[in-house]
Amino acid sequence: MSSVIPVPTTTPTVSVSGLRPPSLGAGARGLRTCTVVGTGLIGTSVGLALTARGVRVHLSDHDRGHALAAQEMGAGTVEAPSGQVDLAVIAVPPERVASTLYSCQQQQLAHAYTDVASVKAGPWRDVLAQGCDSASYVGSHPMAGRERSGPRAGQADLFAGRPWVLTPSAGSRPDAVALVRELVDLCGATAVVMTPEAHDRAVALVSHAPHVVAALMAGRLEHAEAGDLRLTGQGLRDVTRIAAGRPALWVEILAANAGAVADVLEGFAADLEEMITSLRMAAGARGPQACTGKEGVVELLRHGQTGHGRIPGKHGGPHTVYETVMVHVGDRPGELARLLACASGAGVNIEDMAIDHTSGSAGVVELMVARGAGDRLATVLGRYEWRCERAAPS
Repeated sequence: MSSVIPVPTTTPTVSVSGLRPPSLGAGARGLRTCTVVGTGLIGTSVGLALTARGVRVHLSDHDRGHALAAQEMGAGTVEAPSGQVDLAVIAVPPERVASTLYSCQQQQLAHAYTDVASVKAGPWRDVLAQGCDSASYVGSHPMAGRERSGPRAGQADLFAGRPWVLTPSAGSRPDAVALVRELVDLCGATAVVMTPEAHDRAVALVSHAPHVVAALMAGRLEHAEAGDLRLTGQGLRDVTRIAAGRPALWVEILAANAGAVADVLEGFAADLEEMITSLRMAAGARGPQACTGKEGVVELLRHGQTGHGRIPGKHGGPHTVYETVMVHVGDRPGELARLLACASGAGVNIEDMAIDHTSGSAGVVELMVARGAGDRLATVLGRYEWRCERAAPS
């Protein structure tokens, strides 16, 4: 039985702590007021999204400067609520979730509570140990983020189309679950129910371990020759992009999910060792041994290709193979806008786009389109004298 299912409007079959969770049907209360505790990237983005949908949002942070910055961004007000709000969103590090929840509940801050921490099993154990009211609490985690942090990085559309995990317990009140479900809907995300343990295993694979791998690869560049780095292409930028995240933040995330992350990295290390062995065979031998080494490399690359093909496509749909049209663009103001305006004349939807800044005063823009649309797009752009190249489907 799967531990990950879209949130239905009737009682789901997925188990939470071995028991059936409550119904996730619509509640009667409705989300009209909210307090966001913690105004970093996620908290501020929640405030921006809810404010845009007409919810009155109150902002709280131990660093008042952060709360004031979020207020300036339009995420809500730093004024304290005059009474109990409908929902409190606790946007603090995992190790502070339980103590913050307990404090908020002692103040009777809200009718229901959720957190948005990136791990769920540890905070849930802490909630129980702290003696919090677990009936009014529903753990959650929006699967969205940026390389930047802090309130100034907040975006109202940060969660649009993204999965948002809910981890209700068997004792969670249905009205509390409904309020958290409404939070997810108002933020434009897609609710998914998981057990805390299943969530932590999943994010170790799809988020936490990839950050470690990206950081380790980026670390190899720290003392690289400047001349070598001038050859950098989009591939290296793609692999290392998420390594720009703040180490102080990520060490807390990784420590909170250390066991699951270590399990993923252990398997990765075994594959890496196998790749090293195969490459050494291919480099230092001739004849059958060199062929064996190459075969080992190919096999590992094939596993990677197959795994990449399992990554969901847009909006969580099936993986889609796109055709890519590579367009040479001058590094001048307005060139990208002109390219997109010309592309609109082809009547082709641009599914995705990437920019590779080459050395000099030019770059390459990769326009990804549905299979079968690449030739038409390249033909139309050619009429406007754009220099195009076709890339293999990706």
